[in-house]
Amino acid sequence: MRFAILAVSLALALATPVAAEPIAKQLFGAKATPAPMDSAAIGSYAKGCLAGGKALPWNGPHHQVMRLSRNRYWGHPELIAYLDKLEDAAATAGWAGLLIGDMAQPRGGPMVSGHASHQVGLDVDIWFTPMPDHMLSNDEREKVSAVSMLTKDFKELDPEHWSDVRVRLLKAAASFEEVARIFVNPVIKRELCAVAGEDRGWLRKIRPWGGHDDHFHVRLSCPPGSAGCHNQAPPAAGDGCGADLAKWFKPPPKQKEKKKTAPPPKKHELTLADLPAACAQVLKAE
Repeated sequence: MRFAILAVSLALALATPVAAEPIAKQLFGAKATPAPMDSAAIGSYAKGCLAGGKALPWNGPHHQVMRLSRNRYWGHPELIAYLDKLEDAAATAGWAGLLIGDMAQPRGGPMVSGHASHQVGLDVDIWFTPMPDHMLSNDEREKVSAVSMLTKDFKELDPEHWSDVRVRLLKAAASFEEVARIFVNPVIKRELCAVAGEDRGWLRKIRPWGGHDDHFHVRLSCPPGSAGCHNQAPPAAGDGCGADLAKWFKPPPKQKEKKKTAPPPKKHELTLADLPAACAQVLKAE
């Protein structure tokens, strides 16, 4: 009898589905306020979270925040301070003002849509569209679109939109020591390489990446003393205008006819267990 009971218990245990680990982007996306903790960037840009996040004011002397409904205008205090300096430097360079896209969620972490990075409060998207001469309404901030700097075939810069002031804007953005990288479309990087002249040190931080034709993505290094923050490896030496850039413009190799195979495995969704242990405390803090 005892063995029969054990057999039934084992069968029930095997038949009971194991509860799925909560998906991290759902947990962090549900948090509307920052964690009331000391400010800290925790983990890496694509696998981490943000403690003590600070909100960028929606309006500044030379900036306006877009897409307010996303609640992605939060960052580490170092990022807020950087943007404060950049808007002044950009104005000096002749730029009308910054339109700020996504930064981080109130507690960082993975986002439900749009980004794999932006998780630790040290990333910001800045539009190539200048700030208008009036304060945008909340409705405009949701509906106005960033403008691509490329032609319709995505092969060249569009002279109707691209201009020298955008070169100066990017140079100003890269000029601060805390900047680790700035991602732009490869076509834009190519143009910067062509017009930079002899002052080329800043070009090393400007890295080509797909997309990024209507905005540029600034990534700061981990703030000093951030033991739990993990920097990306530094860019290779040089201005980045050689073979690495050329790779982006090589035609793709001809693909052989593929045999029918099983569909690829479903992409792994980050769970809380995939993030640094401290991120659990960031979620719980009230």
